[in-house]
Amino acid sequence: MVASISFVSMCRGQAYLETDPQMNKEQSEDFGLKDKVAIVTGGGAAGDGIGNGRAAAILLARAGARVLVVDRELDLARGTVKMITDEGGRAAAHAADVTDEAQCRAMVEAAVSQFGRLDVLDNNVGIASTGTVVEEDPEVWRRLMQVNVDSMFLVCRHAIPAMIKTARGGAIVNVASIAALRPRGMTAYSTSKGAVIALTRAMAVDHGAEGIRVNCIAPGPVYTPMVLPGMTAEARERRRRASILGIEGTGWDIGCAVRFLLSSQARYITGHTLVVDGGTTLLGPPRHTEAQ
Repeated sequence: MVASISFVSMCRGQAYLETDPQMNKEQSEDFGLKDKVAIVTGGGAAGDGIGNGRAAAILLARAGARVLVVDRELDLARGTVKMITDEGGRAAAHAADVTDEAQCRAMVEAAVSQFGRLDVLDNNVGIASTGTVVEEDPEVWRRLMQVNVDSMFLVCRHAIPAMIKTARGGAIVNVASIAALRPRGMTAYSTSKGAVIALTRAMAVDHGAEGIRVNCIAPGPVYTPMVLPGMTAEARERRRRASILGIEGTGWDIGCAVRFLLSSQARYITGHTLVVDGGTTLLGPPRHTEAQ
């Protein structure tokens, strides 16, 4: 009993911290992200809206990271950069279509050229579609796989070697969806997001020995600029009721999860899918067609 109490005391007290001096840093307010370099794809948003990527970029910058904000539309990325720099953070905007390998390579090169290294990556690009395999247009199916899956493969194909070369390791978060875990009338979308989860686990195994952690986030219904057009008050209320907590998620909820998994506080987590949905998947609501 005495030995057991002594061990617990060591784990909770200074003795444990002395055996692992990095723990002090990892529990600090900067999440161990200070002066790290991040790429956030899909980091723009219309106007002052807070999407998942924009929230992650802002939160990473607040933790002291230098962020390359990437969007297909440069002005949207610049909007996020302005929000970051207005707070005293460090960021740069970059335009890229991440379904094109040459542009993915150039994006990674831009981050290293601008900031000298690459430490973390938030793969946040995705589109949605509704319908069964009978209803779905094959062209839409192919485009959805290209945007939701191929883009993550192409970005990581160039980001991982850069992380190893410039930072001796790194961390990646791929954004999937609860649609992969609880399909509801969005077959192509659900399939693509299931592939993202499988890709995450495979990369975690492939590159763990090289110091690369790879995790995934599965958001539930969140209120972002992407879903804003056509979103009625009634639809928002249905999404709120879908949560056990009775609240509606926002881009900040996803951004906080991204920051955690990219931080050194998550140094012992890899190959994991973190569900951020307010408990929505626990309720199993009726079939619906709202993009997650």
